[in-house]
Amino acid sequence: MIVDLGSYVQVGGRPAVRFERLLPAPIERVWAAVTDPEQLPAWFPSQVRYEPRVGGEITFLGDPNLPEPPQVDRVLAWDPPHRFAFGWGGDEIHLELSRTEAGCRLVLLNVLVSADTAARNATGWYGCLGELDKVLQGIPSDGPHSQPLADFWPLHDAHVAAGLPHGAWIPDEVLAARPS
Repeated sequence: MIVDLGSYVQVGGRPAVRFERLLPAPIERVWAAVTDPEQLPAWFPSQVRYEPRVGGEITFLGDPNLPEPPQVDRVLAWDPPHRFAFGWGGDEIHLELSRTEAGCRLVLLNVLVSADTAARNATGWYGCLGELDKVLQGIPSDGPHSQPLADFWPLHDAHVAAGLPHGAWIPDEVLAARPS
C-alpha cells in the first residue's frame, strides 16, 4: 500500500510538493544524513558539494536526469541542525528538522519552477525518502537511482490520482518502462 505520498502546496505563489516524515533517529543523525556530502548519494539523486553557509556555492554531479556539465546553484538557508535549503535547477529544496520525543521530524519541501513537475518530482522524492529511511535504519542503500524503472509508474499514477499537476518531461528510459 502506498502511504504518505506528500502533498501539493503553494509557497509564496509558487507550486511545491511537501513531505513530512517522523524518523526514529536523533536529529544529529538525520542532519548528518541530509547534509554530509559523503552520505547524500545514498538517498539524494545527485552527488553534492557545497559551502556550508547562506550564499555558498552548491554543485550537483552524477544525476542522470540533470544535463552535464555539473549544475551550480546557491545555498539558501544554513542553520545546523535545523534548516538546509538550496537552489536546484530553478527549483528550491528546503529541509527542515525538529526534535521529537521519538527522534526527528523531517519536512522536505520542493518549490517548483513549474506546476506540471509536481507528480514527477513527488514520485522521485517519495523514492528518495524511502532510501533515506534505509540509511537511518542502517540498511545498505544503492541510492535512489537503483529502483527498477517500472516502480516509478504506480507512484506517479497515485500522485496524479491524488490531484498533483502532471505532464512534465520524463526521461525516455522511464517512459519505456511504463507497463502497457
